Amino acid sequence: MSDFPWYKHYPKGVPREINPDQYKNLPELFAEVFQKHADAEAYENMGKVLTYAEVDTLSNNFAAYLQREAQLQKGDRIAIQMPNCLQYPIAMIGAIKAGLIVVGTNPLYTSREMAHQFKDSGAKAIVIVANFASNLEKILPETEIKTVIHTQLGDMLGGLKGPIVNFVVKYIKKMVPSYNIPSAISFREVLKKGRNHQFKAPEIASSDLALLQYTGGTTGVSKGAKLSHRNLIAHTLQTKEWFKPLFTEGTQEQMITALPLYHIFALAVNGLLMFSIGAKSILITNPRDMPAFIKELKKHPFTLMTGVNTLFNGLLNQPKFKEVDFSHLKGSIGGGMAVQRAVAEKWKKITGGPLVEGYGLSETSPVLSVNPLDGTERIGTIGLPTPSTDMKVMDESGNEMPVGEPGEICGKGPQVMSGYWNKDELNDTTFFKKEWFRTGDIGVQDEDGFFKIVDRKKDMINVSGFNVYPNEVEDVIAAMDKVLEVAVVGVPDEKSTEVVKAFIVKKDSSLTEEEVFAYCKEELTAYKRPKSISFEKELPKSNVGKIIRRHLRDKEAK
Repeated sequence: MSDFPWYKHYPKGVPREINPDQYKNLPELFAEVFQKHADAEAYENMGKVLTYAEVDTLSNNFAAYLQREAQLQKGDRIAIQMPNCLQYPIAMIGAIKAGLIVVGTNPLYTSREMAHQFKDSGAKAIVIVANFASNLEKILPETEIKTVIHTQLGDMLGGLKGPIVNFVVKYIKKMVPSYNIPSAISFREVLKKGRNHQFKAPEIASSDLALLQYTGGTTGVSKGAKLSHRNLIAHTLQTKEWFKPLFTEGTQEQMITALPLYHIFALAVNGLLMFSIGAKSILITNPRDMPAFIKELKKHPFTLMTGVNTLFNGLLNQPKFKEVDFSHLKGSIGGGMAVQRAVAEKWKKITGGPLVEGYGLSETSPVLSVNPLDGTERIGTIGLPTPSTDMKVMDESGNEMPVGEPGEICGKGPQVMSGYWNKDELNDTTFFKKEWFRTGDIGVQDEDGFFKIVDRKKDMINVSGFNVYPNEVEDVIAAMDKVLEVAVVGVPDEKSTEVVKAFIVKKDSSLTEEEVFAYCKEELTAYKRPKSISFEKELPKSNVGKIIRRHLRDKEAK
């Protein structure tokens, strides 16, 4: 690598390069961690703790079931559709041990959204929490899924607590709609049957895929980023080196895992990085319940925390948040969306620890850059490239822009995907010169090498760190009989950075906002739904009839 300007601002002791081939595959890394930290606590959820040794055994049982009972083969895809609970890491690690490719799925997806992801990935198995199995039932015949493993939130809690949690969730809170999937088997039964078989580790190459991380694009078509074992190993080592000044391996760091593990940021940082150092992850199932979340924070001497700006801001606006003991907190990392200056400053004032911003995408495992954690962070920037990562600002032809001049942020490194699942034809437009990944974000680089995002090239809408792609929402609304034309854009929102706004031309004058909201509730998960609607006589269009969303955004900005 050339001597880029950012190296002089690297945290002390952080190397310029890592060896992405240090491990042959993720199971080899797992085995080292399980041996080194066997007796340490790995995960805690709702008061139940699992040690690394217990996770090793349980994930082996899960892997054995997949091999021997479900007859799944190396390379088969398995969807995991759960919030943060103890079942998630067991299933994820077990599936990867068995050589399967994990497809992380948002449990709040509607049936339509699930159907697309499962059909595109060709998933043959799924692990799903019972709360959302009714949606699966509706589309199961459309998919290749033959193995359905269902679970209830309290299944791994043991004793009386597990049955009580399941009873309350199902009968008191009524959060489990009835469903009927005769072939489904319970998670607990899977582990029981798996104990009767000997797990046999398959041969897994570093180039084999470990994860399909679905993301969208300007076309609105959801695509699976192909992340290999080598990609995720590289990312783990890169972030491990970067955060060395912040944590000490072997001292049982405690990480608050509030972001869902199906989100690439949480999976890679909380799920793999923290795992690799023998940390304890406190899994928060429902961080939106802020009072309950704060009660959980009070129970733990946590040292690290990840989140998105809206999560940090939400906590700061809870009066009882100040009652939490922050004496052990070393730092917090924000991703998925921009960390606002006011939030970062207030967070440091109340907690005493820095809140720094990182940057990346599903296609990059995800971190490309992050701010230093040695007190030299620069609020408002996305920091510096991690070890073995190059970043440049380029023009439309792939030429590097001068310092301070805006262009598209592009990156390359061992954590960058090889391409999209079943969409290799997109590689020519996704990469410059077949090596520089085009992020679609417009940014600048300063003289010290720090990068800053100034605008988004894509029409993507960022709602609390989750990507919403206009075409998908527009397609749903356009299916309504009373709608003639529709366009959606993101409008600024203090709580979630942006929310979706729909501009609709009526076909039938009787169409109401209430009808649109009700229809979208059935077809779209909550963060994708329009929060406001404007009925228009016509929509702005180019000379070839293409709707110009930019004009709608400009109209909102006035």
